[in-house]
Amino acid sequence: MARYRGPKAKIARRFNEPIFGPSKALQKKSYPPGQHGRGRRKKQSEYAIQLMEKQKAKYTYGVLEKQFANLFDKASRKSGITGEILLQLLESRLDNTVFRLGIAPSRRAARQLVLHKHIVVNGSIVNIPSFSLKPGDTVAVRERSKSLETITDSLATYGVKRFPWLEWDGSEMVGKLVAMPQRDEIPENINEQLIVELYSK
Repeated sequence: MARYRGPKAKIARRFNEPIFGPSKALQKKSYPPGQHGRGRRKKQSEYAIQLMEKQKAKYTYGVLEKQFANLFDKASRKSGITGEILLQLLESRLDNTVFRLGIAPSRRAARQLVLHKHIVVNGSIVNIPSFSLKPGDTVAVRERSKSLETITDSLATYGVKRFPWLEWDGSEMVGKLVAMPQRDEIPENINEQLIVELYSK
C-alpha cells in the first residue's frame, strides 16, 4: 500500500473511527462507504479482521507496508510483549512525536514539517519522518521556524494535551522523550494482538 493521499473521510468511515482526526463524515454517515454500505455485511473471517486491524494501524501512523513489516520484525526480536513494543516503535517515530507534542495538528502535517527541515533532534536538523527516537532525545522547533504560522496555531490549539512519556517547554519550543510509553498510556484504539496473530500465520 502506497502512502494514502485520497479522501480521509472514506477511510474514517471504513473503520468507523476518526483515523485522521475529528471527522464530520462519521457523524453524518456512520456506515461504511460504497453503494452497499448501508446494507448487511457478511460476517468477516478471522483473517479479514486481523488484516483490517493492521490496515488501521498503518493508516493511523502513516506507515508503508514494508516499513510496518520491518517495525514488526524489530519488535518481535526484542524481549517483551511484541504488540506493545510495536506500538512503542510507532509512537517513537519522529513525525508521531512532533504530532504528540502539539507542534503539528496531524501526523500528516508533522511529516511535512520534518521533511521541510523545521525540526531539530538533539541539536541537529533531521528531515526523516521515520527517524526513531530514544528516551532522552530532545525534539525542538528550528530557531527560524518558531514563528511559522502552522506551528504557532497548532501549539495554541492542540498544545494543551500532554502525554506522560513526553515533556514540553513551551517557551523554548523544546520537547523530550523521557521514556517509552506504556500500552495504557497510548490513546489509539488498536488491538495490537490481532496484528501479532496476523504476522504469526
